[in-house]
Formats: sequence, C-alpha cells, structure tokens
Amino acid sequence: MELMRSGVQLGGFFVFECFDAFGNLKWRDEAPNMVVAAGLAHILDVVFSGATVATTWHCGLGASSFTVASGDTMASHAGWTELTNYTGNRKEWVEVRTAASLTNAASAATFVFTTAGTVGGGVLTNLSTGSDIMMAGAALTGGDRAVVDTDTINLTYVFSAADS
Repeated sequence: MELMRSGVQLGGFFVFECFDAFGNLKWRDEAPNMVVAAGLAHILDVVFSGATVATTWHCGLGASSFTVASGDTMASHAGWTELTNYTGNRKEWVEVRTAASLTNAASAATFVFTTAGTVGGGVLTNLSTGSDIMMAGAALTGGDRAVVDTDTINLTYVFSAADS
C-alpha cells in the first residue's frame, strides 16, 4: 500500500481578549489549537461515511493548567477542567465562511464572569452543555490568566483547511 503523497492540513487558533468592567483591554492571547482525534473522526465520518452533521458549535473555556491531548473528549480530558464561572452556558460559535476558513470574528463568543477565576485555554465543542464532540482546544500561549467578576472575555476561533 502506498502512503499518502499529499494531504490536507486542518487547524486553527483561538483569540482571547479580556476586558474589564469599563471596556478596557486587560490582556490578549492568540493560541494555536490542536484538533483532537474525536474532531478529526467527526470530520471524516461526516464527509466520507454519511454521519450526522453537528450543525451548531460552541466555545468553552478551560481553567488553569490547561493542557490538550489528542485523545481528549468532552467526557474525558485529564489535562484540564472546564471553567464555568460566567453567565450562561458555553457560547455559540456563529461562524462566517471565507475561502478556506471559518471564523466567528464578526460575532465573538462573549463570556461575562460572575466570580473570579483563572483562564487556561479554550475549546470548541458541539454542545452548549454536557459532553459529545470535542473538535479542538488550545492553551493560552502566555500562561494562565486571572479574571475577576465583571470581566468579559471575547473569544474568537478561526478554523482553516489547506492542501499540504
């Protein structure tokens, strides 16, 4: 059997922007993601095997010491815990498609904190609560960041595909 001579690259990055109660930017971080095995399997299953498409995706936040592994799922992820001290559930990823990418830059996922905490990273998953498909995750490149109640994080995610 001959090995693949060219391929497809799938990946993206998260942009975290934290604002204080007055709208001042406190910190910003761009974090390249890992598309986890479950996310890759979902893509292959939908494109080639006729699996049901997950039509709505959501952004979530990870707490301190966030570490993503290829085998992570939303039900099992030893390297991180989900951060939930913000208003509501995970935030919907309302994406717009460009030539070879998808992004929610026009409508960032907004997390308004109700208590202090520590942000370590972010995830993209298909449910607003519970566990099903985890597509991707990324740890902050600048290390863990503290947030206080009344802080807001706007989270943008860009997902791209390219021929290698």
